[in-house]
Amino acid sequence: MTLTVRPGFDYTDIRRRAMQSLFENLDTLCEGTIVVDGDARIVWINDRYARRFGLDSPDQAIGREVEAIIPNSQMRAVVESGQPILLDILDAGSETFIVTRLPLKDDDGKVIGAVGFALYDQSRPLQPFYARLGKLQQELQHARQRLAEARQAKYTFSNFVGTSPAAMELKRAARRAAATDAPVLLLGETGTGKELIAHAIHASSHRAARPFIGINVSAVPESLLETEFFGAVAGAYTGADRKGRLGKFQLAEGGTLFLDEIGDMPLAVQSKLLRVLQEQELEPVGSDKVVPIDVRVIAATSIDLVRAVDEGRFRADLYYRLGVLPLTLPPLRDRLQDLELLCEHILEDIARRNDQPQRDLASDVLPLLAQQSWRGNIRELRNVLEQAVMSSDRPRLQASDFRGLRHTARAPASPSKNEVSSLEEAMNRHEAQLIRTALERSGGNATLAAKVLGIGRATLYRKLQTHNIHLNSETQSQY
Repeated sequence: MTLTVRPGFDYTDIRRRAMQSLFENLDTLCEGTIVVDGDARIVWINDRYARRFGLDSPDQAIGREVEAIIPNSQMRAVVESGQPILLDILDAGSETFIVTRLPLKDDDGKVIGAVGFALYDQSRPLQPFYARLGKLQQELQHARQRLAEARQAKYTFSNFVGTSPAAMELKRAARRAAATDAPVLLLGETGTGKELIAHAIHASSHRAARPFIGINVSAVPESLLETEFFGAVAGAYTGADRKGRLGKFQLAEGGTLFLDEIGDMPLAVQSKLLRVLQEQELEPVGSDKVVPIDVRVIAATSIDLVRAVDEGRFRADLYYRLGVLPLTLPPLRDRLQDLELLCEHILEDIARRNDQPQRDLASDVLPLLAQQSWRGNIRELRNVLEQAVMSSDRPRLQASDFRGLRHTARAPASPSKNEVSSLEEAMNRHEAQLIRTALERSGGNATLAAKVLGIGRATLYRKLQTHNIHLNSETQSQY
């Protein structure tokens, strides 16, 4: 800033008078004032301060080391460091002072002494300040606690409802994955619970006490993805945060980073992600320094990554790096045995969230639900149940409350008088049809059919016998 100088005006005199006036006013208003030289020897102390320390006259302190008069004084530290101590508490016997200490320098900037002011002889005048400071510290602590809680896993394996063979096999494999630090790749249709399983793996791992950070790749604009992942230093680009920004990897330090919809990641970011996974270090945007990281990665996608690799939309090396422990989540149509448990769990959650009595299902509802295609899986099931709850006042939901169901595979069979028998029949018919479809698609290969169904070969053979499905002689050898 350029100052306009008025001709004939003595700025030096004004400055000298201002400093003299400031000193005199502080000396008058404060409880005590003291000045020391470069050796921390007292060169001046006012009458009030001298009497506070048992002296009959200020002259008795002149030339003595400051600690001889004020045992706990920090004036020597100010002289030696050249740094002020703007607000401090001085305990002097039975008295307590709120003090400030400033270095004194010559025209060349050399420290030649220090001046100290005892602002108050008790802390009462600063109580509003202390109260405000305490409140801010408490709010900061609460904010940090809430942030830490938000970055913890929200689900465990107990939240993945189901006792069907497919569900139990998935939980068994996921628990095995939780015991390692290798990357996990969760595969499955939308709505099958990939994020829930990611939370559960983290909660069961040795990283459970550390952050769980999730990011949906498809929800972030491509231009911001690199910054979201790896952070940016101050001024890295136009509009960047002046203090810089931590990326998701740094926020997840020591914990788990969940990358949802990884199949939508642009190739340029895939390349940098691969390097981070291999080297366990990253470079924030705009920085020339590497930052070491310790993060476990769990990725998820609902697309066919193998096809994406073949089509050049996803790096093969990144796919192999992420797919060390691939887990395929079964769709709802392949675990209809869990349908009743899932409905009960979802209806309980709906009731709790809306503070309403829990609904249950009439005997004709489960067979109807079992015949749906459930392209949206459990997410779609929740939507259907929520719509039925909102549209009906009955404590027990009837099949008529679900007339708006879409994607019906076929008309529901007439309900049996025996509720359990009717549900079992519907599930068995659907399961048999799924097995036949899987065999057709796999060309009669049992291994491939079992993989498509998400079950073991032994389980497939057992179900073939249960449903009386015979293998023709042309494909018998493949089983």
